[in-house]
Amino acid sequence: MNNQSKISLASAFTPLRNPFYRWLLIANFFSQIGMWVHDIGAAWLMTSLAPTPIMVALIQTATALPMALLALPAGALADIIDRKRLILTAQIWRVVASASLGVLTILGLVNPMLLLLGTLFLGFGTALGAPAWQAIIPEVVPREEIREAVTLGSVSSNTARGIGPALGGFIVTAIGSGGAFLLNSVSLLWIMSIIATWKRTIKKSTLPTERFIGAIRTGMRYVANTQEVTHVLIHTIAFIFSGSAMWALVPIVARQRLGMGSTGFGILMGIFGVGGIASILILPTLRRRMDINHQIYLGCLLFSLVLFDLAYSPNPFLLGAAMFIAGASYLALMSSLMSSLQSMTPGWVLGRVMSIHALVTFGSQAAGSAFWGTTAEVIGIPYALTCAGIVMVGALAITYRYKVVSGEQVDLSPLKEWTLSPLAERPAMEEGPIMIAIDYQIDPQQAEAFNVVMRPMKAIRRKYGAVRWLLFRDVANPGHYRESFIVQSWAEHYRQHERFTVSDIEVLEQVNRFNIEGTERQVEHFIAEVVPKVNIEDTED
Repeated sequence: MNNQSKISLASAFTPLRNPFYRWLLIANFFSQIGMWVHDIGAAWLMTSLAPTPIMVALIQTATALPMALLALPAGALADIIDRKRLILTAQIWRVVASASLGVLTILGLVNPMLLLLGTLFLGFGTALGAPAWQAIIPEVVPREEIREAVTLGSVSSNTARGIGPALGGFIVTAIGSGGAFLLNSVSLLWIMSIIATWKRTIKKSTLPTERFIGAIRTGMRYVANTQEVTHVLIHTIAFIFSGSAMWALVPIVARQRLGMGSTGFGILMGIFGVGGIASILILPTLRRRMDINHQIYLGCLLFSLVLFDLAYSPNPFLLGAAMFIAGASYLALMSSLMSSLQSMTPGWVLGRVMSIHALVTFGSQAAGSAFWGTTAEVIGIPYALTCAGIVMVGALAITYRYKVVSGEQVDLSPLKEWTLSPLAERPAMEEGPIMIAIDYQIDPQQAEAFNVVMRPMKAIRRKYGAVRWLLFRDVANPGHYRESFIVQSWAEHYRQHERFTVSDIEVLEQVNRFNIEGTERQVEHFIAEVVPKVNIEDTED
């Protein structure tokens, strides 16, 4: 191994020097193993209580649906309240849910509906804390170590994915699904104790805290006006919806076609996790030789082949090989999409963007699991899996034009030195709506080119809080243009200034170059006034 490789390997483990991050990573690893043990116990228990494709598939729907329902509010909470308290609340919820389901199962009181409701309740706790959990890494490690910390987290998650299902199969065989549920609740207690010791440094702002509903709207507006984010979401929907057929139907394939017990099913799912671990070793080489979009296409094609194999293969060894490929392609594809999303999103809205991504991911999985389970009930499991594979390949043709950007060269550093123009008065923070008008004087011959460079400005203003944006042309003076946009309050306009990044300023500078030499853009601020109604009474002369 040459010196450069040694330095690269050493830097990959740099975040582990941070004691809190190191213990957090270890505790999260065992917590994720507990989660996989729980999932194997729930899926296998349903094959005993109600061994039909639709009921087994609904376990995946019950797991994913809470994330779809709570993603937006949980993401907003992650950005506007104390993330430490939010995570602890979510962990307590999960402990209670898992332990309760374990006790009821041991007592023999669980039926199919109660199992679905218990899984759903546990999922609500997971959904509540997930966006906050994903957003704390920049607070735990220095900025220059974020990529290494995220990579170590991926390695930990996929190692747990490899160990957890296989271990879950042995545990279910040894002590039953109820014991598996109780072990999951115990694994959650350790991570709670680690989070409780976190001495979080809260960055104070002079601005009032964003309101809950307003924060949700801002997050949705940001995603809707950021093309790089919407393209990632489109690819995620296409892949997860068709790929959910594997998660939904593999338990019943293992039990009915291959005659596997819970141990064999756990090993099969463990092979999926091992494939994910193996992909980490080849991802650096793959990323050097392929751009991010080709990585996504390759992952979809490989996963579609897995669905075809799962549909017809009677051989457990061939099925195991297919699950290995499924794990590798799944992690490579989702890792590419996630890295694009994180690299293109600034910290102030990261929790909300991650929550919308979770909504899309788990919503697609919940809908897909229910759909493919119903389809298998009607036309049979092999045909349903075949259709899922065909849909995944067909989706490539639809999503091909939605290119994903890696975003590593985008500078998201906030431009803190940018200040408001001088004003005669400063409105109160809650006052509004506010209209900002910016005048430009350009060469009329450059009008078409000016309109082209102004298009990105609309997206920038909208994603940072503008509820309306328009560009006007002066009919009396062809070179005079006015950009206007409206924000809900003076505080929201201040936030717009805080949210501008270095990359945004590059766009603004392109626009300003169109100003005729010797002129500067004029900026005006208007605040909405309420005009009182005047009662006009008829009087006699």
